[in-house]
Amino acid sequence: MPNAPHIAEVASLVGDPARANMLCALLGGRALTATELAFAAGVTPQTTSGHLGKLFSARLVVLMKQGRHRYYRLAGPHVAQMLESIMNVALTGPPRFQPKSKLDDKLRHARTCYDHIAGVLGVGLAERMSAHEFVVLGDEAGEVTPSGMDFLGKLGVDLSAYKKRRVFCRPCLDWTERRPHIGGAVGAALAQRCFELKWIERIRDTRALSITPSGRRGLLEFFDLSA
Repeated sequence: MPNAPHIAEVASLVGDPARANMLCALLGGRALTATELAFAAGVTPQTTSGHLGKLFSARLVVLMKQGRHRYYRLAGPHVAQMLESIMNVALTGPPRFQPKSKLDDKLRHARTCYDHIAGVLGVGLAERMSAHEFVVLGDEAGEVTPSGMDFLGKLGVDLSAYKKRRVFCRPCLDWTERRPHIGGAVGAALAQRCFELKWIERIRDTRALSITPSGRRGLLEFFDLSA
């Protein structure tokens, strides 16, 4: 089993609570500073530095420099997919008591999953696009139909910037809804367009998204989706 040591190494890195919290914070798709990640993990800046060094060495995160500032982000969609898969597996384990909060409800309703839309909203978009036969989602892969390409074009979705080194369209099992939302280049481009149209907005310091009044109108008009 030549890959077993590598699996164990990655599992050990992700399995640390502080590092897991940092990685989950980066699932929002944005680059964050070490200070922001220290807050998310609930550890000191010194401890955060050590954790980030390990994650960087394992190529789970990448470092971006802008002037005097240093930012970290996930190394790519493959890392986000791994984290979402772990969340799905964790939910099948023994139930654990965890008091719910308003933030939990917001995350479940709409959130970013790296660079695409997840939660009730993401699943709803996938279901409506499937119902209209704009996309066909299988167990492992997805396909955009010709009518789906026309629909995305009318919506102003630009897929050209997302095609390189990305799976074009794939189902991503939503860890809260237990149903798929749309990932890959199509999911990323659709999310970007929703941001551009100001249908959705980020909620500060969280992956949760808020749906704007214009977003509710647009989602109902274009997707026949009440959000």
